[in-house]
Amino acid sequence: MTVTNWTGLWLAIGALLCVMELFVPTAFVEMAMGISALLVAFCTPLIPSLNVQIALWMVLSVMAVYAVKRWMPQQRSLPIDEETEAEALTAMEPGETGRVLFEGNSWRAKCEGDRPIRVHDRAIVVGRKGNTLLIMLDEFQG
Repeated sequence: MTVTNWTGLWLAIGALLCVMELFVPTAFVEMAMGISALLVAFCTPLIPSLNVQIALWMVLSVMAVYAVKRWMPQQRSLPIDEETEAEALTAMEPGETGRVLFEGNSWRAKCEGDRPIRVHDRAIVVGRKGNTLLIMLDEFQG
C-alpha cells in the first residue's frame, strides 16, 4: 500500500474509535486510542513503515489513556446529608459487603462498624462510596 492508503486507514480507524466512544462508553479509552490513531495518520508521510506506525500508535495510546485516567475524577466517599436508617437484608461482618433496604430499594452496603449486622437489623447509613452505602449497626434500636 502507498502512504496515502495508510493515511486513510489511520484516519478511518481514528474516526471509528472516536465514534464508538459515543455508543460504548469506556471512560474515554476508545477516544484516547482514536486520537492517537489520528495523530499517527498525520505522521504517515514521515513514517512510511507500517510496523513503526503501529508501534507509534501503541505508545501514543498508552500515554493518552494514562493521561485521561489521571484527569478523571477519583471515586471518593460521598456524605449522606443526614443519618438515615436502613434495614439489613443480608448478614454482614465488619468490613464485608451485603444488601440493605434503603429508601425502598435494595442497595449494596459495606459494614463500617466493629459489630456484625444480622438480617433485619436496623443500620445507620453514614456515607456512600459510589453505589455502595457505608453503614453501621444502630446501637440504639428499640
